[in-house]
Amino acid sequence: MRVAVLGIGLMGFPMARRLCEAGCRVSVWNRSRSKAERLLPFGAHVADTPGEAAGRADIVITLLENGDVVDDVLFRQGAAAGLARGGLVVDMSSILPRQARDHAQRLAALGLGHVDAPVSGGTVGAEAGTLAIMAGGKAGDFERARPVFEILGRPTHVGPHGAGQLAKLANQMIVGITIGAVAEALLMCEKGGADMGKVRQAIGGGFAESRVLQVHGQRMVERDFTKRAAMTVQLKDMRNAMTTAGELGFEAPITGLFERLFAEAVQQGVGDLDHSALFVELARRNGMV
Repeated sequence: MRVAVLGIGLMGFPMARRLCEAGCRVSVWNRSRSKAERLLPFGAHVADTPGEAAGRADIVITLLENGDVVDDVLFRQGAAAGLARGGLVVDMSSILPRQARDHAQRLAALGLGHVDAPVSGGTVGAEAGTLAIMAGGKAGDFERARPVFEILGRPTHVGPHGAGQLAKLANQMIVGITIGAVAEALLMCEKGGADMGKVRQAIGGGFAESRVLQVHGQRMVERDFTKRAAMTVQLKDMRNAMTTAGELGFEAPITGLFERLFAEAVQQGVGDLDHSALFVELARRNGMV
């Protein structure tokens, strides 16, 4: 398979590396070329432009910061024009559902397929090839992309264009809210004199058990907020969820509360930390170091 990966960041690098190691012919592009050049030892071709990378591929994967950047790379920096008619764009960025639908319509006018397929699982899942992949688009295009998806993780076709992004927003709503619940509960236990780490162990396996309690709870216990998934990205996704809720006429008060909490945490200077660092903001509010 000939695959181009546009955006070689925290997620793009391990995902592109897995594609290389699986035997795909991979072309890569990144705004900062040095990040893309890290893939040279794995056999990737480093392109100078998005259009050049797309011209060497049948499937183009985008892993970019937001919907506006995806739009720019596809339609102004030449990725869509570089992809041959009949090619497929798989957008694995996290963007607004309406942006995904708009991109699909514009790509279809150029004779190109589109699947919006954001992921969950963080850098750990990207490295292990165990990402949850939520895909929206035509069933035929999803099947065309399946061989690539299965190198990267577990794909599920959840509906038409934009549905993958809706599923990702649901994921991020649950993750963000649960991070806040775990942080607040553990901090209250510590404030009251309990051993936070032991509390985490004690409630594991009960109804409070979750992946967030396991992974992010341990980060909180260890005060290890090295960035795996950034606070700023979590905030962007919570804001996208609120924007989409507004467009649908759907009331989401719980997500709204946590969007404000993440925004205030970023304003307090933790934007470059892992999204589990909402713990830091809640500790600050309670006068806890």
